[in-house]
Amino acid sequence: MAGWLPRVSFQLPAPGTALDPASLFGAPMREYWVEVGFGDGGHLFALAERHPEIGFIGVEPYEHGVAKLVTRIAERMEQGGADNIRILIDDARLLLKALPKNSVQRGFVLFPDPWPKKRHQWRRIVNAETLADWAGLIPSGGELRLATDVPDYQRWMLRHVLAEPRFVWTAERSVDWLRRPDDWPASKYEQKAIAAGRTPHYYRLRRI
Repeated sequence: MAGWLPRVSFQLPAPGTALDPASLFGAPMREYWVEVGFGDGGHLFALAERHPEIGFIGVEPYEHGVAKLVTRIAERMEQGGADNIRILIDDARLLLKALPKNSVQRGFVLFPDPWPKKRHQWRRIVNAETLADWAGLIPSGGELRLATDVPDYQRWMLRHVLAEPRFVWTAERSVDWLRRPDDWPASKYEQKAIAAGRTPHYYRLRRI
């Protein structure tokens, strides 16, 4: 991993300086998608395989997950695959503040740490402030995808989503949030949750 990590990772600019997503890639990309807390990178990597024309930015603070994703990237690039993934090992909230307005066509926050204790819930990555940040980054017609298998966090997400007027929840019937869409790759954590008998909820939000 040591030789590949510097090639696919980046550092945030100085506070107050915008980070142009295009500057992270060697070639122009059609658009840019961001995943916060990518875990072992399975979901992010699967999307990058399907969409070589899109630039993917993944944020994950834990080195174990980063190492798994970098190994996948190295194997793909050694076989001539697309160079369309960049990684930040830092606090995702800092990235959301650094990216320019309307620069991210799609965002993902999948199965984040639920911080179940009430005194820790302020740490939850889905909250009024981060949803406002996403609303600034995603242009009209873009999409934010959220998922969790924790009932309390499901209610928490919806309460905050419905309070952010720049997003509309696209669900029309219960199957829309109980079944993962076909263009939404499964993640390792999601598979573990289902195997343990938990029910994931999938929320698709459209920027208006």
